[in-house]
Amino acid sequence: MSMRIDLGGAAALVTGASSGLGAHFARLLAANGAKVALAARRLDRLTALAGEIEGRGGRALPVECDVTAPASVEAAVSAAETELGPITILINNSGVAVAKRVLETTEAEWDQVLDTNLKGAFLMAQAVARHLKALGRPGAIVNIASIVGLRSMGQLASYAASKAGLIHLTRNLALELAPLGIRVNALAPGYIETDINRDFLAGPAGQAITRRIPAGRFGQPDDLDGALLLLASDAGRYINGAVIPVDGGHLVSAL
Repeated sequence: MSMRIDLGGAAALVTGASSGLGAHFARLLAANGAKVALAARRLDRLTALAGEIEGRGGRALPVECDVTAPASVEAAVSAAETELGPITILINNSGVAVAKRVLETTEAEWDQVLDTNLKGAFLMAQAVARHLKALGRPGAIVNIASIVGLRSMGQLASYAASKAGLIHLTRNLALELAPLGIRVNALAPGYIETDINRDFLAGPAGQAITRRIPAGRFGQPDDLDGALLLLASDAGRYINGAVIPVDGGHLVSAL
């Protein structure tokens, strides 16, 4: 399915853009007319993706960034703004997960997940919003949450806590940044098939999960396209503080 919304040359920044959904979102925004800053720690992968996007006629800038480090975040936003213009779209996609039972999760693992998924999103939103305020420009921030932030699932305590926190952070950011013309919303994907989880989803555990999804299948990255473009563009100009699950009905099924 090909989704099309003209983003009119707006400058966007996507975190976690080196692989998976982040790379997909970067390609999507570029295909719809945005200039895209690709932010992550693996610069070699970002450079390859930028080359791919520019080979298709888009504009992309690889930017090395550690979302857990304020100085790195500020440097990334400044570099992107210098090259592409005011960053008016931020996709907070960086995320990590540790699948362990509560009693086996270490403090270091907890900190890694919360720092990346929650603090990182806060630092990125804060930096972009500060730049937009200084420039007097409106913008849109889309936080990539998860249905795990809305329902409990085993062995994902740190991830679930980070995504639940991100959902509530989304609402607070939306409230505070609205007077500046900055909208903040969250996308809450269900199980989306990517290179990282494809083998797991194809196995017995994955098949058991499928039976709990009313749509009868896992999502594909492009199943998220419509919702992401809606929240990132003027098509969603009156949507603020919303959380949109894209999960094939998983949230409404029985546990």
